[in-house]
Amino acid sequence: MTGTDVQKEAEDSGPSGYAAARLRLLTEETRSGPPRRAALAELTDDWLTGLFAAGAEGLRGASLVAVGGYGRGELSPRSDLDLLLLHDGSDTKAVAALADRLWYPVWDLGLDLDHSVRTPVEARKTAGEDLKVQLGLLDARHIAGDLGLTAGLRTAVLADWRNQAPKRLPELQELCAERAERQGELQYLLEPDLKEARGGLRDATALRAVAASWLADAPREGLADARRRLLDVRDALHLATGRATDRLALQEQDQVAAELGLLDADTLLRQVYEAARLVSYASDVTWREVGRVLRSRAVRPRLRAMLGGGKPVTERSPLAEGVVEQDGEVVLARAARPERDPVLPLRAAAAAAQAGLPLSLHAVRRMAAATRPVPTPWPAEAREQLVTLLGSGRPTVEVWEALEAEGLITRLLPDWERVRCRPQRNAVHLWTVDRHLIETAVQASELTRRVSRPDLLLVAALLHDIGKGWPGDHSVAGEIIAKDVAARIGFDRHDVAVVATLVRHHLLLVETATRRDLEDPATVRSVADAVGSQGTLELLHALTEADALATGPAAWSSWRGSLVADLVKRVSAVLAGETPDDPEEGAPTAEQERLALEAAATGSPVLALRAQTEPPAGQEPSGDPEPLGVELLIAVPDQPHVLPAVAGVLAMHRLTVRTAELRSQILPDGVDGSVLLLDWRVAAEYGSLPQAARLRADLVRALDGSLDIAGRLAERDAAYPRRRGVVAPPPRVSVHPAASRLATVIEVRSQDAPGLLFRIGRALEDASVQVRSAHVSTLGANAVDAFYVTGPEGAPLPGDEAASVARKLEETLRG
Repeated sequence: MTGTDVQKEAEDSGPSGYAAARLRLLTEETRSGPPRRAALAELTDDWLTGLFAAGAEGLRGASLVAVGGYGRGELSPRSDLDLLLLHDGSDTKAVAALADRLWYPVWDLGLDLDHSVRTPVEARKTAGEDLKVQLGLLDARHIAGDLGLTAGLRTAVLADWRNQAPKRLPELQELCAERAERQGELQYLLEPDLKEARGGLRDATALRAVAASWLADAPREGLADARRRLLDVRDALHLATGRATDRLALQEQDQVAAELGLLDADTLLRQVYEAARLVSYASDVTWREVGRVLRSRAVRPRLRAMLGGGKPVTERSPLAEGVVEQDGEVVLARAARPERDPVLPLRAAAAAAQAGLPLSLHAVRRMAAATRPVPTPWPAEAREQLVTLLGSGRPTVEVWEALEAEGLITRLLPDWERVRCRPQRNAVHLWTVDRHLIETAVQASELTRRVSRPDLLLVAALLHDIGKGWPGDHSVAGEIIAKDVAARIGFDRHDVAVVATLVRHHLLLVETATRRDLEDPATVRSVADAVGSQGTLELLHALTEADALATGPAAWSSWRGSLVADLVKRVSAVLAGETPDDPEEGAPTAEQERLALEAAATGSPVLALRAQTEPPAGQEPSGDPEPLGVELLIAVPDQPHVLPAVAGVLAMHRLTVRTAELRSQILPDGVDGSVLLLDWRVAAEYGSLPQAARLRADLVRALDGSLDIAGRLAERDAAYPRRRGVVAPPPRVSVHPAASRLATVIEVRSQDAPGLLFRIGRALEDASVQVRSAHVSTLGANAVDAFYVTGPEGAPLPGDEAASVARKLEETLRG
């Protein structure tokens, strides 16, 4: 059936015919995107024209006007109809009857309707009071009735908008900023709102409004295509869900990608991010130009009076060779020759970031069009300018985005293309891969005083996740790419090796510090062997902190910082030729020794609760101390079932375990017995912490078998069923035979849940292994726990026995 046939069916059959024709149009596989949106708007126009004609017989001075998205002829499958019934006020009773004849058929079909009935004077008055109404009227389009009435309103509204632009545009900019604050940035969100988030359809509409003011205009290249892509995704979302939604939820992304013929949900998100990034950049440039024009208008009368009516001279302040500041932007000097100066883009970018100023759109486009590639390997100046740009802190982000918008970044660093706009499906990460790399450089710029080679730190920060664009372990792939990039930008062989090592091992310190026994010499030696030198260790320490801070709030804390600092101190000692003590020789703190002696003397558990606010090792306290959590120290006479008993009691009291360590404590000479020391940091799920006396009483009962922990936890789970949410990956249990010479290391990675540590501890007890030490850490919703276990004789487990224990533990956690 052709488009004409569909429209004829709608005209001939009334509302039911329109509904059938609409459904047929939306299910046509041959039509999608702009043609389908335009056809749907045209079909709806014809239907409404018929309704208007039937209800307005004999009525003069009235017209039906489409506004907003419908006015632009862009109807998505579940878009609402935004309509204005315009009249001259001569027959309000007949107009009211006509409104009923128009609105009720729309409602009867279940379509969303945003409607109003106004005279031109009323419409202009409302627009003057309500910015959103005025924006909608800017796209007013005649559907039926008195064409002159509609044309007159359009002319008046546009004139009002242009006359009021100096006042209304700042209001519009503030509206956009408030919306961005609420909804976030479309180009980084895993479940973005295609319309409301920054860089979405609302911002694209705002740019049209700015252009209509004649005060300023947006960069047009690629903008229409970006807007079209966002509309196409919204169409597919409406068809996939059957709802008028703009939020691209995770569970719908695969279906939307299939609707659009894309490979997968990641490809879909990448396209959305690219479109949003273009809209966001155009918005930044446009609002900057609006501000410049408004400032110029405000200053010009005073300058003319001072200069006797002469034309003011624009000030240009030099910033670097070929680069000057003008009107709050960085532009090229008149003598600049981009075609002869391949380093100019990096020099201009570094100068802009150092000055905290934006790069002008004209300058970036001129450099993109004329600059030749930087020679390989890069000259020293190019490398130094890149390091300067990366070390400029927060202004680096805006300058980098300007270069990227015009393709200069991928020209300088071709490997960047694979990580550009790449989503990270991990709730811990706030950013796409490319933005995370820039954020890491921003964080690293704050740490450059801690290292002897800040240039290597900044370049490693830029490249540490560059391997995420390739299959396999991104650290391994990233090492290869980092070698190539570092050599290409002119580092010598030694420096290339250091950068590659930093990229290969950028997760080593934090993973070892939070998942391994730092008292075990094998742990410290393995890190020392991987790092190789004091200088590289110093750089890796700073990179670890910068990477975590750039990831998100769940990735770094004072506790993690203190563990990493402790590990670095131990590794530094090994690299300096010292030998770490064996675990049995570690000296306890005074409080640990007191508790251990009391437990040995009484034959029962003792514990202490206290808040932790000490700064990480090697750092001076600054301002109010950041709490590390509540430390729970427990000393228990060595006996079976300690780990599941303690974990179970904490789960019963709704205490979340942030970190946990368990180890044997050597008692002073002359004191008989053996004591286990547990040093845990906990937090209440909600409410306040229980009293230490209650915890101790329940622990005593758990150890003597009179407290049924498993039963109590099962009753609670049955009474409060878990909410359904995103299905977590299955748990994974692995053996790391080379991680320790004194024990077998079994690592558990699982979704964190109440009672998880209790289940693990009980499963290990059932396997007849002894937990020599335990190291538990929680990152967001994920638990990563390492258990150092031995057989009954205190020796590491044979390989097949260790594999069997790991397999049974994994089966228990999956069950």
